[in-house]
Amino acid sequence: MRSDVTQILVINGPNLNALGLREPKLYGTETLADIEALCVEAGKSLGLEVECFQSNSEGALIDRIQAARDKASGIVINAGAYTHTSVALMDALLSVGLPTIEIHLTNVYQREEFRHTSFISKAALGGIVGLGSHGYVLGLQALNYHLSRSNQE
Repeated sequence: MRSDVTQILVINGPNLNALGLREPKLYGTETLADIEALCVEAGKSLGLEVECFQSNSEGALIDRIQAARDKASGIVINAGAYTHTSVALMDALLSVGLPTIEIHLTNVYQREEFRHTSFISKAALGGIVGLGSHGYVLGLQALNYHLSRSNQE
């Protein structure tokens, strides 16, 4: 991990590359590029360096999580549909031991029953659901708060 700056990895899973086009009544009109720019700007205001990564491939997401072990101080993740199905992503997050915040644009608890189960939450400090792109900003703030408290101990 770099000591001169706190680096945070923001990960977005499958279909999030289609934001702005995909079900805009549900997900809104912001694109993934809009959300990534928001994350980078929010990170700067918190003194964090934010790197964003998106993939539709479970293996690529796992590879990126594992690569973060020695580079990042924490992870903000919206695993999309893999949230509800991927033990492998959960295991990858647990194996790197980085503090993680789970994000969902929509309130998954107001949606289909299968979306109420999250494997990611088992590896996360906490989660933010239903607040759209602002959830990413809140996730970065929460992670920054956690890291600053951990550094004081």
